[in-house]
Amino acid sequence: MRETISEIDYLEVMEYSLDPLIIHTDYRIIYLNQAAETFFRTTKEEVVGGSPLDIFKETSKASIRQRIKSAYGKPAEVIEETVYRTDGTAVDVELYCHPVMIGDKKAIQTYVRDITKRKEAQKKQNDMMEEINELSATLVPLMNEIAVLPLSGKIDEEKARLFLEIIPVKVKDQNINHLIIDFSGVYTFDDIVVDHLFKLTSVLSMLGVRSIVTGLRPEFAMKAISMPIDLPSIPMLATVKDSLSYLGINI
Repeated sequence: MRETISEIDYLEVMEYSLDPLIIHTDYRIIYLNQAAETFFRTTKEEVVGGSPLDIFKETSKASIRQRIKSAYGKPAEVIEETVYRTDGTAVDVELYCHPVMIGDKKAIQTYVRDITKRKEAQKKQNDMMEEINELSATLVPLMNEIAVLPLSGKIDEEKARLFLEIIPVKVKDQNINHLIIDFSGVYTFDDIVVDHLFKLTSVLSMLGVRSIVTGLRPEFAMKAISMPIDLPSIPMLATVKDSLSYLGINI
């Protein structure tokens, strides 16, 4: 038996696609697949016959109408939009649509891809970069090329990795020879984070910058002791004031 592409059941391919798919013509929905039913929390019976514009916010409808109109001639570019499920919840999505022929009539096939997790990851990354840039840009200068890096909050692996990339550059830009890394405001991190943060002291050492660690809580100190870190080479003191005394500066 000789197989040809023309023998493929296109409707079956669409129905079992993992991506939500909608077909509409003349601003009227004529089909959506199982994935679209699940995504929009609806059924074919409830949606078929309705307008594809109904899933968009009012401020977007005019541009979407124009986009649909132009897509009868050629595929439209992928865009990001906010759409609404039938229960009213908003979702960030990517939309791609292109023309299809149904008999002798042109229609539009639209692909809907949920990008909520991607947007959340981007926001987290942007927030983290903003936080780290603010922190590294405001290394607290004290005197005689000495500064304090006050760490605070929760430090995860990604944040620790970014510290490792950004802090050495900032320290050299500010001509700092001694950096006091104060952990007193940190309330949680894990072994991987401890490893990254102590690698920071090694990188600074190679740049001629001496690190002093202050404010380590007992549980964090125990983690550091259990790891292959050359602790005797890193001065560890209780407070920033103690570290200044260690450097021969009395306040």
